[in-house]
Amino acid sequence: MASPNSGIPIKAEQDSDGSAQSTADMTAFVQNLLMQMQTRFQAMSENIITKIDEMGLRIDELEQSINDLKAEMGSDGMTTPSKTKDEGSKPADSSA
Repeated sequence: MASPNSGIPIKAEQDSDGSAQSTADMTAFVQNLLMQMQTRFQAMSENIITKIDEMGLRIDELEQSINDLKAEMGSDGMTTPSKTKDEGSKPADSSA
């Protein structure tokens, strides 16, 4: 009868050690999981920032292309207004 009573406290100690070990294992698991999530989040953040920078450069290039086209049209427009001047001078000549 002494052995069953002595077995109960030992089992209770084993349970508390087991639950302490289980808690430590769970804590280590959660910490590892959080570190993995943080690493992945950091990598994704860097990837997003890189993509945003690339998009910014492409937008700058697009703006430059638009400005170049405007400049070309402006220089082409210089010859076009001469036609407009001719059209504008025709009514002036007919009035005079």
